[in-house]
Amino acid sequence: SLDYCVVKIPRWDLAKFNRVSTKIGSSMKSVGEVMSIGRNFEEAFQKALRMVDENINGFDPNINQVNDNVLQEPTDKRMFVLAAALKQGYSVEKLYELTKIDCWFLEKFKNIIDYYKTLEAVNHGSITHEILKKAKKIGFSDKQIAAAIKSTEVAVRKLREEYHITPFVKQIDTVAAEWPATTNYLYLTYNGIQHDLEFPGGYTMVTGSGVYRIGSSVEFDWCAVGCLRELRNQGRKTIMINYNPETVSTDYDMSDRLYFEEISFEVVMDIYNIERPSGVILS
Repeated sequence: SLDYCVVKIPRWDLAKFNRVSTKIGSSMKSVGEVMSIGRNFEEAFQKALRMVDENINGFDPNINQVNDNVLQEPTDKRMFVLAAALKQGYSVEKLYELTKIDCWFLEKFKNIIDYYKTLEAVNHGSITHEILKKAKKIGFSDKQIAAAIKSTEVAVRKLREEYHITPFVKQIDTVAAEWPATTNYLYLTYNGIQHDLEFPGGYTMVTGSGVYRIGSSVEFDWCAVGCLRELRNQGRKTIMINYNPETVSTDYDMSDRLYFEEISFEVVMDIYNIERPSGVILS
């Protein structure tokens, strides 16, 4: 069976246009998309939300107010209205009546918000190894945890390292374990006990430009691809970090190791600490 979960979310830049309806229907309005990989739905979903907008910490119930009309008619911000409704005490059954989103997904969303409440009940000094580890397992970022416990991202990262809570690198198994398959598609997860590969060092790490948006599209990915090709011409082994499935830089044969991961301080530093590359190129 497959041991990973993939979530894809479109990016809408509707706020940049005047008099444009934010309602989502059958018409094409998105300008890009992201793809995240995790060991469970909660982990992959929260990763994907952060990938869509770097200003969002995850499934955050404090971004939007509860509005039943928005829950009934999908908009580009409905996910965060849903989060606010769950925090306010809406039941899964009531949310199903309003949204018609399958209850399986609503239960997963509820798991995240319930744990967000658990985090809000503790502070930096009282957060235990078990509480922090479970938060990481269901996709909470250091920044997101810091916001809940009234701390800072750097302080949470330091505590996490003291507790030895670090992610594991996993490979995508493209044949569901029917036979051994080695791919260079990699992702980080806290739902593991060991890495899937060795880390000899000496690679050059290149960060991609992330999701397509108004003002940033394929031309920026071309820069990353040109960089990877030149490094290969010079005989260097390469690591690519990107999460946009539409790009050339995320093709399996463009780099020696491809991390389908967030481009954030936390994740890039985690990969850097694991891989120990000889150089990093930022775009």
